[in-house]
Amino acid sequence: MVNLAQLFAQLESPQLKDRLLALVALREVSPVDAFPLLKKALGDESLQIRSMAVFGLGVKPTPECFPLLVNLLESDPDYGIRADAAGALGYLLDVRGVEPLIHALYEDTEWLVRFSAAVSLGNLGDERAYDVLMQALSAPEPVIQQAVIAALGEIGAVAAVERLLTFVQAEDWLVRQRLAEALGNLPSPKTRAALQYLAKDNHPQVRSAADYSLSRLVR
Repeated sequence: MVNLAQLFAQLESPQLKDRLLALVALREVSPVDAFPLLKKALGDESLQIRSMAVFGLGVKPTPECFPLLVNLLESDPDYGIRADAAGALGYLLDVRGVEPLIHALYEDTEWLVRFSAAVSLGNLGDERAYDVLMQALSAPEPVIQQAVIAALGEIGAVAAVERLLTFVQAEDWLVRQRLAEALGNLPSPKTRAALQYLAKDNHPQVRSAADYSLSRLVR
C-alpha cells in the first residue's frame, strides 16, 4: 500500500529523481488522494515535474482538476505547461473544456499549445469547435493541419469535406495520412473518390489509411 505521507516527503526532496519517483507512484493512488500531491507538484522548480503533474490531473480527475487545468492553459507563462494543460483537458472528456480549448487554438501564439488544443477538441467531439477548426486549417504549420484534420474527422464534420479535399495533394505525407483517416468518418458523395485517389498515394501509410477508411465506408 502506498504511503501518502512518504510521497509528500519525497516531493520535498532536493533530488529530482526522488520527486519523479513520487509522481510515478501516484499511479497506485486514487484520484482524490493523488490530487493534493499533484497540486503541490505544480509548484515545483522542475518543468519535468510540473509537466508530469499536469498529465496526472488529466488521468486522475477530481472536480478540482478542471478549473485548475483551465487556469494553467490560460495563464501559465511556460508554453509547454499550457500545451500539457490543453492535452489534459482532452483526457477529462468534459465538454466544459470546449470553450477554453477553442480560445487556446484561436489565440495562443505557440504552435505546440494550438496543436494540443486541436487534438483535445477532437477528443471531446463537440461540434462547437467546427468554426475555429476550419479557420485553423489555414495554419502554416503542417503539424497543426494534421491535428485539425483529425479533429474535424472526430467531430464528424461532413460539411468540412469540400475544404478538406484541398489537402489530397499536400506536400506533407502525414497531412495526407490524417486526411485519409478523417475521411473514413465523413461519408459524402466526394469522399469515396478522394479515398480512392489517396489509396494510390506514393506513401504506404497514406495508402493503408485510405484503404482502411474505404472499408469502413462500405460497412
